[in-house]
Amino acid sequence: MKNDFPQTDLVILAGGQARRMQGKNKLLMNFDGQIQLEKICQHFRQDVAKIWVNSHRDDEEYQKIDKNIACFTDECTGFLGPLIGMISAWQYTTADYVLFIPCDITQIPIDILQKLHLRLEQSSNSAVVYVQFNQDALYPFCLMKREALPVLKKQMQQQQGSLKQSFKLLNGKALCIEQADNYVHSLNSMDELKQYQQLSSFNLS
Repeated sequence: MKNDFPQTDLVILAGGQARRMQGKNKLLMNFDGQIQLEKICQHFRQDVAKIWVNSHRDDEEYQKIDKNIACFTDECTGFLGPLIGMISAWQYTTADYVLFIPCDITQIPIDILQKLHLRLEQSSNSAVVYVQFNQDALYPFCLMKREALPVLKKQMQQQQGSLKQSFKLLNGKALCIEQADNYVHSLNSMDELKQYQQLSSFNLS
């Protein structure tokens, strides 16, 4: 790794059902000229110690794209959202810092991991820093310390799956990234994908 921040693993959160994407695996889709998994790995490969995919399918397809990718499923069944994916991740990684990123991210800001580490270092009483695009918090895109795990587990035991609420308990801080007013940070449906691609085509013309 070329950076001097603490050893960090990357966990790509892809454990959902993708119902609004007609069941398609978003991590293997092409949003903007490149398969999502390729795009994410290319952006972070030189900065992280290991890349993990939290998913319940297509492990062989992921490893065709990058043979060094490791995969794991949620420790509980039932598609309980990103919180269970984060809890499960800490059972596998040996790093004390994990960068979580949603599989449906669009553009990834330059030097985002370095900026997140700096923000977390400046917030010594926080266990997590998340990305906020303009005024919109994208909680699954975050840098987290291992010490967050007991709080996450307690929240899940109490059937409180909200990342927003969990991050409040962890004294989470936002890293604010300013983008254009029409910026879309993630895609959750085929309609959103179509609109995003139309907008991208318009901006390039």
